[in-house]
Amino acid sequence: MSGLHPGLTREMKLLPEALTHVDEAGIFEGYASLFGVPDLGKDVVVPGAFADSLSRRGASGVRLLWQHDPSEPIGRWLAIEEDRRGLRVRGRLNLAVSRARDVHALMREGGVDGLSIGFRVERARAERPTGLRRLERLDLWEISIVTFPMLPGARIDGVKRAAAGLAARIKAAAGRLFPADAGPARKPWLQPAR
Repeated sequence: MSGLHPGLTREMKLLPEALTHVDEAGIFEGYASLFGVPDLGKDVVVPGAFADSLSRRGASGVRLLWQHDPSEPIGRWLAIEEDRRGLRVRGRLNLAVSRARDVHALMREGGVDGLSIGFRVERARAERPTGLRRLERLDLWEISIVTFPMLPGARIDGVKRAAAGLAARIKAAAGRLFPADAGPARKPWLQPAR
């Protein structure tokens, strides 16, 4: 795929890492890339490959797209960081955008959960015996929610669903602490001040 500048090539890597939490506000998280894991194209991202790019751009400079389509921005990244496992991301779908509402519904139902990175290679080295390409330095342009990621482990692992469960747990705890059948003697907050 051609980049914005002649002679530069933008690449995309899809990583299937399941997402499990998407909240009602469209916040989700997962891994967009995993270190040391070959993708279906025999590329392996090494730890630190995104560091320079993230220090230059930050999360706000990396686009959140649908299926790598630059005409389909669907939200923004709240956090992007390298950890020991890979490139951990946290994003928010813009639910004022119709495509983002569609994606949100699909994510909550488990119909779409892939993440994929769009980048330009700044430094890589080929390993002749294995045929792998070690990606050592990448210019990260965008991260997309996709149907089929190139890296099977790059998935959304969190689409927050805690709100309803949390409310139910709080209500249950309140019921145990303050039983409805307890009389005024068991409810000191109902007693007049002395």
